[in-house]
Amino acid sequence: MEQKIHQGRNVKRFREMLGIKQEALAFDLGNDWNQKKISLLEQKDVIEEDILNQISDKLKIPVEAFQNFDEDQAVNIISNTFNIEKDAYIGNAKPIFNINPLEELKKLHEEKIALFERMLKEKDEMMQRLEKLINK
Repeated sequence: MEQKIHQGRNVKRFREMLGIKQEALAFDLGNDWNQKKISLLEQKDVIEEDILNQISDKLKIPVEAFQNFDEDQAVNIISNTFNIEKDAYIGNAKPIFNINPLEELKKLHEEKIALFERMLKEKDEMMQRLEKLINK
Protein backbone atom coordinates (compact mmCIF):
# COMPACT_ATOMS: atom_id res chain seq x y z
CA MET A 1 0.00 0.00 0.00
CA GLU A 2 1.41 3.36 -1.01
CA GLN A 3 1.88 5.94 1.75
CA LYS A 4 -0.13 9.08 1.07
CA ILE A 5 1.72 12.34 1.56
CA HIS A 6 -0.02 14.60 4.08
CA GLN A 7 1.19 18.14 3.39
CA GLY A 8 -0.44 19.67 6.48
CA ARG A 9 1.23 17.16 8.77
CA ASN A 10 4.55 17.88 7.05
CA VAL A 11 4.09 21.62 7.66
CA LYS A 12 3.40 20.86 11.32
CA ARG A 13 6.45 18.59 11.64
CA PHE A 14 8.87 21.12 10.15
CA ARG A 15 7.31 23.99 12.12
CA GLU A 16 7.74 22.01 15.35
CA MET A 17 11.30 20.95 14.46
CA LEU A 18 12.13 24.63 14.09
CA GLY A 19 10.48 25.39 17.46
CA ILE A 20 7.96 27.77 15.91
CA LYS A 21 4.49 28.02 17.48
CA GLN A 22 1.33 28.18 15.36
CA GLU A 23 0.72 31.75 16.60
CA ALA A 24 4.20 32.83 15.45
CA LEU A 25 3.74 31.32 11.98
CA ALA A 26 0.31 32.97 11.72
CA PHE A 27 1.86 36.32 12.67
CA ASP A 28 4.58 35.88 10.03
CA LEU A 29 2.01 35.05 7.35
CA GLY A 30 0.05 38.26 7.90
CA ASN A 31 -3.16 39.82 9.15
CA ASP A 32 -5.63 37.31 7.76
CA TRP A 33 -3.91 34.44 9.61
CA ASN A 34 -4.38 33.24 13.20
CA GLN A 35 -3.52 30.18 15.31
CA LYS A 36 -6.85 28.47 14.51
CA LYS A 37 -6.30 28.90 10.76
CA ILE A 38 -2.80 27.36 11.03
CA SER A 39 -4.26 24.47 13.04
CA LEU A 40 -6.87 23.82 10.34
CA LEU A 41 -4.22 24.14 7.61
CA GLU A 42 -2.06 21.49 9.31
CA GLN A 43 -4.98 19.04 9.13
CA LYS A 44 -5.26 19.31 5.33
CA ASP A 45 -3.93 16.53 3.07
CA VAL A 46 -3.22 18.99 0.27
CA ILE A 47 -2.41 22.68 0.70
CA GLU A 48 -2.81 25.27 -2.06
CA GLU A 49 0.51 25.94 -3.79
CA ASP A 50 0.50 29.71 -3.14
CA ILE A 51 0.03 29.09 0.60
CA LEU A 52 2.76 26.42 0.58
CA ASN A 53 5.06 28.96 -1.10
CA GLN A 54 4.34 31.52 1.64
CA ILE A 55 4.98 28.96 4.39
CA SER A 56 8.16 27.80 2.61
CA ASP A 57 9.36 31.42 2.53
CA LYS A 58 8.64 32.02 6.24
CA LEU A 59 10.06 28.70 7.51
CA LYS A 60 12.98 28.76 5.02
CA ILE A 61 12.17 25.18 3.99
CA PRO A 62 11.81 24.12 0.33
CA VAL A 63 8.21 23.63 -0.87
CA GLU A 64 9.28 20.14 -2.02
CA ALA A 65 9.77 19.13 1.61
CA PHE A 66 6.06 19.65 2.30
CA GLN A 67 5.00 18.08 -1.01
CA ASN A 68 7.29 15.05 -1.11
CA PHE A 69 7.94 13.88 2.44
CA ASP A 70 5.91 10.82 3.20
CA GLU A 71 5.24 9.88 6.79
CA ASP A 72 8.02 7.30 7.07
CA GLN A 73 10.69 9.61 5.64
CA ALA A 74 9.63 12.49 7.89
CA VAL A 75 9.61 10.29 11.00
CA ASN A 76 13.05 8.86 10.12
CA ILE A 77 14.58 12.30 9.58
CA ILE A 78 13.11 13.61 12.84
CA SER A 79 14.06 10.56 14.91
CA ASN A 80 17.59 10.56 13.47
CA THR A 81 18.00 14.25 14.25
CA PHE A 82 18.25 13.65 17.99
CA ASN A 83 20.79 11.24 19.45
CA ILE A 84 21.16 11.35 23.22
CA GLU A 85 24.61 10.41 24.56
CA LYS A 86 24.99 7.51 26.98
CA ASP A 87 25.68 9.85 29.90
CA ALA A 88 22.18 11.30 29.42
CA TYR A 89 21.02 8.70 31.96
CA ILE A 90 23.22 10.36 34.58
CA GLY A 91 21.15 13.50 34.11
CA ASN A 92 23.51 15.19 31.69
CA ALA A 93 21.31 15.17 28.56
CA LYS A 94 22.88 16.83 25.54
CA PRO A 95 21.03 16.40 22.24
CA ILE A 96 23.44 15.98 19.35
CA PHE A 97 22.29 17.03 15.90
CA ASN A 98 23.61 14.34 13.58
CA ILE A 99 21.44 14.97 10.54
CA ASN A 100 20.34 18.29 9.15
CA PRO A 101 16.92 17.70 7.48
CA LEU A 102 17.65 20.35 4.85
CA GLU A 103 20.99 18.71 4.02
CA GLU A 104 19.15 15.39 3.67
CA LEU A 105 16.65 17.02 1.30
CA LYS A 106 19.48 18.57 -0.70
CA LYS A 107 21.22 15.18 -0.93
CA LEU A 108 18.00 13.48 -2.12
CA HIS A 109 17.46 16.24 -4.67
CA GLU A 110 21.03 15.89 -5.99
CA GLU A 111 20.62 12.11 -6.27
CA LYS A 112 17.42 12.57 -8.28
CA ILE A 113 19.14 15.05 -10.61
CA ALA A 114 22.07 12.66 -11.14
CA LEU A 115 19.63 9.84 -11.94
CA PHE A 116 17.75 12.00 -14.47
CA GLU A 117 21.03 13.07 -16.07
CA ARG A 118 22.10 9.42 -16.44
CA MET A 119 18.71 8.54 -17.93
CA LEU A 120 18.95 11.45 -20.41
CA LYS A 121 22.46 10.39 -21.41
CA GLU A 122 21.27 6.80 -21.98
CA LYS A 123 18.33 8.09 -24.03
CA ASP A 124 20.66 10.22 -26.17
CA GLU A 125 22.97 7.24 -26.75
CA MET A 126 20.00 5.07 -27.69
CA MET A 127 18.76 7.74 -30.12
CA GLN A 128 22.20 7.88 -31.76
CA ARG A 129 22.24 4.09 -32.16
CA LEU A 130 18.73 4.16 -33.67
CA GLU A 131 19.72 6.95 -36.08
CA LYS A 132 22.74 4.89 -37.21
CA LEU A 133 20.48 1.86 -37.75
CA ILE A 134 17.97 3.94 -39.73
CA ASN A 135 20.70 5.47 -41.89
CA LYS A 136 22.17 2.04 -42.82
